[in-house]
Parts: sequence; structure tokens; C-alpha cells
Amino acid sequence: MGNKFASSKNALALCDVCGFQYKLRELKNLFVKGRDTNIKACPECWDPDHPQLKLGEFPVDDPQAIRNPRPDQSLGVSGDTSSRVIQWGWNPVGLNDPFSLTPNSLVGTGKIGTVSVVIS
Repeated sequence: MGNKFASSKNALALCDVCGFQYKLRELKNLFVKGRDTNIKACPECWDPDHPQLKLGEFPVDDPQAIRNPRPDQSLGVSGDTSSRVIQWGWNPVGLNDPFSLTPNSLVGTGKIGTVSVVIS
């Protein structure tokens, strides 16, 4: 049983994207989302299927919770709860509220230097 098609060894074809003439064996099929579009493109017009177009094809699990967590229960040295202290900072440093029940140990520090200019 013979081959139904002629050899495409020397066949010419047009790029479906730009319209320029190329050898048929130089043209590649374009794929979108892993599907063949049956569009033949020249090496200049051909782009590989972009990975971002495959979003949703593969399941992605990114769990945030931990099964049976064991949080830090230590009180530290001499009853210090420094491993569990939350410091809130605003206005411009610390809480600035004397009636707040949240401890505030934030301290603002700054320095002013000098700039010297050397003229030669």
C-alpha cells in the first residue's frame, strides 16, 4: 500500500501569520492552551505555548493551616512573655495612648549629621 501524499521535501507554503513564503518543513504549528490551532507559522512568527495560558489545568493546593499546631507556650526568663508580645506602631512611634492595655516599648531614635563640602 503506497503513501497517499507526495513528499513535502521541496514543497513551498505561506506562513499563516505573516504571509511570507517558506519551505513547508520550516513551518511549525501554533498551539494555544495545549491545543493545535492548525495554523502554520514561520520561525520568526512562531511562539511556544505560554505557560500562563495553562492556568487552571493542574490542581494547585497551597494550604495555610497546620494540622495539630503546637504554638509557643514558654514564658521565657522570669515570666517574660517577649515571645508573644505584639508591638503596634503608629502616630509616629508607639501607641501614644496612656490608657491602652497593650504594652508599648517602642522608642524612636534619630541622628543628625554634618555635611562637609570640599572645594578645590
